[in-house]
Amino acid sequence: MTHDATSRFSNRVAHYVKYRPGYPSQVLDYLEKQCHLTPDSVIADIGSGTGIFTKLLLDRDYKVYAVEPNEAMRHEAEKQLKHYPNFHSVNGMANTTALPAKSVDLIVCAQAFHWFNTPETKAEFKRILAPYGHAALIWNNRCTDADDFAIVYELLLQQQSNDYERVNHQNLGETDFANFYRDGKYRLVKFSNLQVFNCEQLIGRAFSSSYLPAPGTEAGQALSIQLKHLFDQYQTNGTVMFQYDTEVYLGKV
Repeated sequence: MTHDATSRFSNRVAHYVKYRPGYPSQVLDYLEKQCHLTPDSVIADIGSGTGIFTKLLLDRDYKVYAVEPNEAMRHEAEKQLKHYPNFHSVNGMANTTALPAKSVDLIVCAQAFHWFNTPETKAEFKRILAPYGHAALIWNNRCTDADDFAIVYELLLQQQSNDYERVNHQNLGETDFANFYRDGKYRLVKFSNLQVFNCEQLIGRAFSSSYLPAPGTEAGQALSIQLKHLFDQYQTNGTVMFQYDTEVYLGKV
């Protein structure tokens, strides 16, 4: 993970916590079944951010090591999740987690793996996973052509961002996953997910993205105005929505 990747969300934490989507419960059900998880299973959430996926695991009583290098995001997770006895916050990188060898039954990377897809990360995952352990790479993949609103919103992102195309997780392809997973074998499953916004929430969701102008800047203020116009044009009964395919890639490393 580059310095840019570890630091670029530092000024987005509040928006990230409030406006990023969660994950369908079917994702947890699927992982439990496929990975044969038990009450004693140990899970490492790598690139855990503010703890959105970590909380889902803790709510099912798993012991979770949340590995996050960004100080602002890690501290927010610690504040939100400190009352869970099975929560362990780790100041670490994907390629240097500081976790013991063969200590983890499942690695999850929720909305994060595209930031640290390197040979060093693969080697570290192999080191910390138990021999039977799995790695799950998870993304909420926004459906960019679901409806007219989705199409216009996507166009706005492309116009307003300097590096949207560069940092988009959809740049990862079959070759990346085949190179990451043992013998090139993995499963991909998808679950439907939905996020509904009023105008304020839509603007907050946009500002949670590191590739857009920051709120409070001149460019950010201009973006807010554009988002308000977009909302007014496409809202129905005071809301708009994002449709997602929640993608889960699962295999051994």
